[in-house]
Amino acid sequence: MARRFNRVCVYCGSQPGDRPEYAEAAYATGMALATAGIELVYGGGRAGLMGALAEGALAARGRVTGVIPEALRARELGHEGISVLEVVPNMHVRKHRMAELADAFIALPGGWGTMEELTEMLTWLQLDFHQKPIGILNVAGYYDHLFAFVATMIAAGFVRPEHRRLYAVATEPGVLLAELAAFELPATPNWAERQTPSPHQSELGVK
Repeated sequence: MARRFNRVCVYCGSQPGDRPEYAEAAYATGMALATAGIELVYGGGRAGLMGALAEGALAARGRVTGVIPEALRARELGHEGISVLEVVPNMHVRKHRMAELADAFIALPGGWGTMEELTEMLTWLQLDFHQKPIGILNVAGYYDHLFAFVATMIAAGFVRPEHRRLYAVATEPGVLLAELAAFELPATPNWAERQTPSPHQSELGVK
């Protein structure tokens, strides 16, 4: 049964990046959400991909909620033209509030903040702290190296192979939304279940 979303949180960069495709994809994502009747939740910024994302949703008459820390609002980085701009004390409250509001999450290209937000939501999903779908829009191959690193973590035994399916991937916003609507959590044993110890672990008395 397909999921229905009232709000989707989108993580993305406050910079435009070095390729026009990034801003184009952000704008298209905002439009796709609004066209589907889904409210956009994002970091409340007006610059870079954040601004393009919000403008895309507004252009399609969508509702946009931004959540921004007071320190960034004071530096005039907040988008004052969106439906709701919530001002919160700090980054920790911002992330919690965005996660609380959302029914699903999408990561567009971005920097450290986007990586932190994406990996935190993936970790929480793995730990069963939430059961909300997560999607990655792989614009112009931006996330190819991340996927390669995921394969490295799996090969090294730090991530279960089935946990690769904790997120959906697409290159078009509409396709990604369809993937999220059809998302099903992989059936896995307890994430913390211990594996067979390696010979070195056995020698050290690790069980």
